[in-house]
Amino acid sequence: MIESVKNRRSIRKYKQQDIAPDLLNDLLATASRVSTIGNMQVYSVIVTKDAEMKAKLAPAHFNQPMVKEAPVVLTICADFNRFSKWCEFRNAQPGYANFLSFMNAATDALLFTQNFCTLAEEAGLGICYLGTVIYNPQQIIETLKLPKLVFPVATITVGYPDESPELVDRLPLEAIVHEESYVDYTRETIDKLYAYKESLPENAKFIAENNKETLAQVFTDVRYTRKDNEYMSENFFKTLKQQGFID
Repeated sequence: MIESVKNRRSIRKYKQQDIAPDLLNDLLATASRVSTIGNMQVYSVIVTKDAEMKAKLAPAHFNQPMVKEAPVVLTICADFNRFSKWCEFRNAQPGYANFLSFMNAATDALLFTQNFCTLAEEAGLGICYLGTVIYNPQQIIETLKLPKLVFPVATITVGYPDESPELVDRLPLEAIVHEESYVDYTRETIDKLYAYKESLPENAKFIAENNKETLAQVFTDVRYTRKDNEYMSENFFKTLKQQGFID
């Protein structure tokens, strides 16, 4: 499994081969053994296989082709709806309509997501994590009919790989690990830690294609701009309020 993780790739092209229901259910059940806050399991998973439903989900993910082409799309949700109803039906008063509860449920959901991804890849499947799930939560909520206290936090496409892309770069270990306490970065350490990433031909191509001076400018000016981040942040909190997690 260590080797599988070391060699993991995001798969965006899939064979037109269904995933056996027994395999999918076994992966979901095994993934649910992951750590969870207070043993509450405050998450839910929406399994989408139907072509029409995948087509309805696609716009929320900027119509990325793998949403329609993958045999299975999983939407993993922070879910305090089920737990709250259990409390109410047992003469207990739930107090989970708040941001802390959302964070706890989102943590549960993401732990499950990573566990599932690791198990799926070990079983020979490919996955792609879609960050777009938190860009357009309202569309996903409407499409999947999510009630209050349920919020989508992760979407992954799953299927048998029909490609073997190159491994993407990662920062060296010393960029992310701090011994005992956080040590802030100097200009010299930033230069060292990002030297390899900035030297890659594919990143030089990104810079040229976007008519920028540095790779950092591609991120700040093109891919993840302040304007877009602020707009999507506003929408995110608006939707959290709609779903009952904040006043």
